[in-house]
Amino acid sequence: MASDLASAFAAEERFPMSRVAEVLGLSRSQLHARVSARSNPRGPYAKSSHAELLPSLRRLVDARPTYGYRRIAALLNRGRRAARLEPVNRKRVLRILGKYGLTLERCTGRREGRTHDGKVAVMASNLRWCSDGLEIVCWSGEKVRIALDHCSRTVAMAARTDGAPMATEQGLVHRRLRP
Repeated sequence: MASDLASAFAAEERFPMSRVAEVLGLSRSQLHARVSARSNPRGPYAKSSHAELLPSLRRLVDARPTYGYRRIAALLNRGRRAARLEPVNRKRVLRILGKYGLTLERCTGRREGRTHDGKVAVMASNLRWCSDGLEIVCWSGEKVRIALDHCSRTVAMAARTDGAPMATEQGLVHRRLRP
């Protein structure tokens, strides 16, 4: 009851809101919230020109579904400038796209389910293997190349070279795998 009376007094703006709240023993912040809630809030944003922009926006989004609102706005404005029409603000383009559900889906970076459970199955042993190479440069400029076999967890070969990197590494692996 007291809060209704206080909000009526405060809404008239004849007395300071802090004084009304103090006299009636109410919180000034709550009184302010009550008075603010009484006023009519702004309705949804709607302009008549949305109807004329929507078909061209739909056409652009359908033609390029991976484009974001900035690129769509740039394409729209390029076409409007060619037709000697006034360009449209990109934020307005975003607002229209959002209202009609034409914006890109936000990327969360998360994927649905696992793509691989961590198990590698092969028909027989020694069909799938993995190797890796390591190169250490010495002070003299020579390079020590090491080929590692991840299957047996061993050093396949090691060699000291001064030239062609790929040929040497491939040679190390081939020498190791030859019977």
